[in-house]
Amino acid sequence: MTGNQYTDKTGETLTVLRDPEQEAFMVRTQGDEVAGRAFFRTRGQDRIFYHTEVDEEFGGRGIGTLLVRGAVEATRAEGVQIVAVCPLVKGFLEKSGEEFAGGWRLPTPDDLSWLQKDVD
Repeated sequence: MTGNQYTDKTGETLTVLRDPEQEAFMVRTQGDEVAGRAFFRTRGQDRIFYHTEVDEEFGGRGIGTLLVRGAVEATRAEGVQIVAVCPLVKGFLEKSGEEFAGGWRLPTPDDLSWLQKDVD
């Protein structure tokens, strides 16, 4: 599997790629362990990111931010609009300034209602 590569705070190279089993992006270590996932649902032309998690054993290494960066970069490369429901995704995009400007938006009440029905 190929994906975007990033270096965490320990210097380890991690790979972020789409999870073929789920609507998610995952981050894998050099030892091929899944360290975390960023979950989304697709609605029309939007990719709604609603939850990101990193396993506790990988905490403190900046992996969550790298995972979100990889998911956002891959999504934008596909030309898909990002809807930031997940606080980690929203925070990352707000801090990114102009880098992803115009490529994302906050959820509408309709998005949230749809997501609630789809995820449950």
